Amino acid sequence: MKRRRFLQLAIGSCGLVSAGRAIGGEGASGASVMTVRGRRPVTDLGCVLPHEHVLVDFIGAADASPARYNADAAFAKIVPFLERVRALGCVTMFECTPAFVGRDPRLLVRLSEASGLHLVTNTGYYTARQNKFLPAHAWKETPDELAARWLGEWHDGIDGTAVRPGFIKIGVDAGALTAEGRKVVQAAARTHRASGLTIAAHTGNQVAAREQLELLREEGLRPDAWIWVHAQNAVDESALVSSARAGAWIGLDGVSPRSLTRHVQLVTALREQGCLSHVLVSQDAGWYRPGEPDGGVFRDYELLFRAFIPALKERGFTDGEIRQLTVENPARAFAIRPRLQ
Repeated sequence: MKRRRFLQLAIGSCGLVSAGRAIGGEGASGASVMTVRGRRPVTDLGCVLPHEHVLVDFIGAADASPARYNADAAFAKIVPFLERVRALGCVTMFECTPAFVGRDPRLLVRLSEASGLHLVTNTGYYTARQNKFLPAHAWKETPDELAARWLGEWHDGIDGTAVRPGFIKIGVDAGALTAEGRKVVQAAARTHRASGLTIAAHTGNQVAAREQLELLREEGLRPDAWIWVHAQNAVDESALVSSARAGAWIGLDGVSPRSLTRHVQLVTALREQGCLSHVLVSQDAGWYRPGEPDGGVFRDYELLFRAFIPALKERGFTDGEIRQLTVENPARAFAIRPRLQ
């Protein structure tokens, strides 16, 4: 009975916002997000999973292609997982698979229509994993030229579709930024200036995080234009607090059965430091994998609702604080608006 009661509370916490209820925070009035089926006001986003995947292909930029999988088979496997998390109260999911790693806007539209979820895709390039997913042209082009490509997707659509990105996804390795990593951060900053799209940066550790924030400041952006993706991997947890206090978004987006306790501890510690208003929580789940039988093992999106939110409530988190994490923070983080100094 206790577990069932916690599940009811978890589901209820994500249903606290209605379509007409305002989201608090700077710039929220009239703010919007671009989903794969068009622009939506942030007040329609409801409960959000800010970092998940439906399909990821690790073959590398030179070989990545929708021809590597059957879209109908992928759709049939993925859609039940989306329907189940929608039934648990999730309304919006940010699909964080970048270009040349398996991003598929046509599949995302089909999945959104079938499941009823708002799905949001991205623009940008990924230099983590030693540039394996960086396309050949990106080695030669300048930050301005890359930004022009990404803004082309923002203005005209992705890969010949009408689907437009709702955020910028980049990736950098741990440690000091490489030349390629520095280039994509600069390109992301310039894309943000022209579009207002938030930058979500796969970030290896606190060194890479610090250097990105410094570079974004040089480009004239405020820290709240940037999400530290996978911040739970930081060795120095004080860097999470200092980054949040500076205004950056702290993505604790690896909630899994093995990491559940650590994520609860990190969110609790950030709350104690007065930083809850800059925390995003998600699972980095899903992952239909081309090249593996039946797309491999697909991790569902339900743990956050069935275990993580109940665990926070056991720690004394209120309904208002859960709503802040799952509804208000994502709406503020991803609202389309330039965050300039």
